[in-house]
Amino acid sequence: MKSFRSLAVSFLVAAALTLAAQASAKPVTFEIDAVHSRVQFTIRHLVSKVTGNFAKFQGQIVYDAEGPAASSVNAEIDAASINTMNDRRDGHLRSPDFFDTAKFPTLAFTSATVTPGTAGRFKVEGNFSMHGVTKPLTLDTEFLGTGPGPDGTPRIGFEAKASIDRKDYGIVWNKTLDQGGTILGDDVRILIQIEGIAASPAASPAETPAEKEAPKGAK
Repeated sequence: MKSFRSLAVSFLVAAALTLAAQASAKPVTFEIDAVHSRVQFTIRHLVSKVTGNFAKFQGQIVYDAEGPAASSVNAEIDAASINTMNDRRDGHLRSPDFFDTAKFPTLAFTSATVTPGTAGRFKVEGNFSMHGVTKPLTLDTEFLGTGPGPDGTPRIGFEAKASIDRKDYGIVWNKTLDQGGTILGDDVRILIQIEGIAASPAASPAETPAEKEAPKGAK
């Protein structure tokens, strides 16, 4: 009788551990934490390069640790939040010559497929929309890690890189110099550094974990 009870207990413990493992393997949704993330771009200017970023963006990452190919991401960027550390230039970039933010207020990316590589690297393919044009875009992505934040909430980190031709999206403004050449290049390099916070079922849609933390000024 004792052996039967021991066997039964062992079976229940094994079953519980199996269920826990299955639960932990489920995809987890992370809200992009804009406080600890960055969306940056670089473009040639004359003989050098200018780097800028977008200050406002939001989105979600659904990450499946057991089957990364089932992961996904969608994000939206506020075009008017562009910042190159020069107010005059930023105003020009918001104008119809460039982003025309009054007419096209957002940039967006929605993944279609995620292809795992080696050493925590992925090819994230999807559709990128900018300036009223949507085209396929591949993000060369690196998984940086996951772990608990200061409050114990799981966090996740990624870095992604891509390159686009701005003219493909109808952003064609340029100026030819008298001595030859142009002011701007066409190739735009994109660098995205993302930290996500696991979405809480108790959080309301209007108050994500990232938004809760932002006023605290945590770094």
